[in-house]
Amino acid sequence: MSLLVKKPLTAAQADAKGDRLKRILGPWSLTAMGIGAIIGAGIFVATGEAAKNVAGPALMLSYVVAGFTCLMAALCYAEFAAMTPVAGSAYTYAYTTLGEIFAWIIGWDLILEYAVGASTVANGWSSYFQEVLGIFGATVPLELSKPPLGYNKETGAFGFTGGVVNLPAVLVVLLLTAILIRGIKESAAANAVMVAVKIGAVLFVILVGAYYVVPANWEPFAPFGWTGVSFFGEHVAGQQNAKGDPVGVLAGAAIIFFAYIGFDAVSTQAEEAKNPQRDVPIGILGSLVICTVLYIAVVAVLTGMVPYTELSETAGVSDAFKKAGLPKAEFLIAAAGVAGITSVLLVMLLGSARILMAMSRDGLLPEFFATIHPSLRTPWKGQIVVGLFVALMAGMLPLDALLQMTNIGTLFAFATVSGAVLVMRYTNPNAPRPFRVPLVPVVPILGVLLCLLLMLSLPSHNWYRLFVWMALGLVIYFAYSRHHSVLGRTGGGSTN
Repeated sequence: MSLLVKKPLTAAQADAKGDRLKRILGPWSLTAMGIGAIIGAGIFVATGEAAKNVAGPALMLSYVVAGFTCLMAALCYAEFAAMTPVAGSAYTYAYTTLGEIFAWIIGWDLILEYAVGASTVANGWSSYFQEVLGIFGATVPLELSKPPLGYNKETGAFGFTGGVVNLPAVLVVLLLTAILIRGIKESAAANAVMVAVKIGAVLFVILVGAYYVVPANWEPFAPFGWTGVSFFGEHVAGQQNAKGDPVGVLAGAAIIFFAYIGFDAVSTQAEEAKNPQRDVPIGILGSLVICTVLYIAVVAVLTGMVPYTELSETAGVSDAFKKAGLPKAEFLIAAAGVAGITSVLLVMLLGSARILMAMSRDGLLPEFFATIHPSLRTPWKGQIVVGLFVALMAGMLPLDALLQMTNIGTLFAFATVSGAVLVMRYTNPNAPRPFRVPLVPVVPILGVLLCLLLMLSLPSHNWYRLFVWMALGLVIYFAYSRHHSVLGRTGGGSTN
């Protein structure tokens, strides 16, 4: 069987038919899912560190660059999601345009994005939750508050922490897994509540913080320069920090890109949308635009309240409000951080199980992952496996080392989907497209080039980790997936 065998578009569209999953999500629910996946602790924490050490007040433009890059990719996602409204997201889009080996690589990459990303988010949730407990004078025993291994970002070394397991992280993953197994209606309702809490907190930060902005704090606007690009660790343009990593507006966009990860998760819920051809594009684009505006406004307020050199690297927003004489805002921001991270974690766990389900249907993974509960109508076995795997990683491993690896994996998926639109326009020009990417080929080409530019702006060790992850995936593909592929067994695909 050819490695480039493609899944017929008609077969992918047929996967969307039937009642395997409950179709109950409308445009508002899908948009809320997107916002739930995008806005997390990053807006309250990472903004401080990135502004202080990488971009200065020009971090506002870093969010514009990252948001524009995502918009180019989001338009491409929306076209595919409307054409093939199935749970496979970029995996399925690659299967119908580029061939099975590329589909496997993207599917494996998405597992990295969602599962490893969820584990990292669960670690962040634990830290925020323990902060909230500290406000009330309560603590988690040291042995149960952190994983046994730690990672030093400055030295790149691993070491023992004195902890046994990060128990709060494990418990929140298991709780959300139970909610997801219970049903998509319950999951969407829980997400909507958490989204309302964190949107309220973000608006509070913007509206109240605006009164304390001192425009002089925005000078110099771009102290680290306007670029910041490297190629496999070799400096290409802009400034560098003491470790040799690029700094500047583009470098800032690459580093805070993880703050946008999640809008693509809306496409994994296409089989649970009432009218996927219309509602999924609304959910993808609506959540991205809303979050981009909020991100830029928060950074503008944050760097206007406090000179960027004085920002806290661990709690940028809450520390800025303390310095402005509003220490009571700390509790609101911390509570919103908990709600924000919880909704991100919920959507990532949901997306992981649905990617596994799609790959399992095609035979690339054991059919176990595609099992749908007869009454709950959820991929319950796959969801349990995802929950246990994420809980184990979150409880035992130092996942800070993998955060930017998730960035590069997501950028790779976005570039692939953008390129796949061009391929599909050529191979299936007359296929019905309820949503069409405007200005083709400009938008898809920009999507590919901007994603590659941000990938090159990441430190080189992210590339090495990505190559190791992909190599492991190819071993699994040639050992198992290629021999169990449905297209391989039935000969139903094509290489045209």
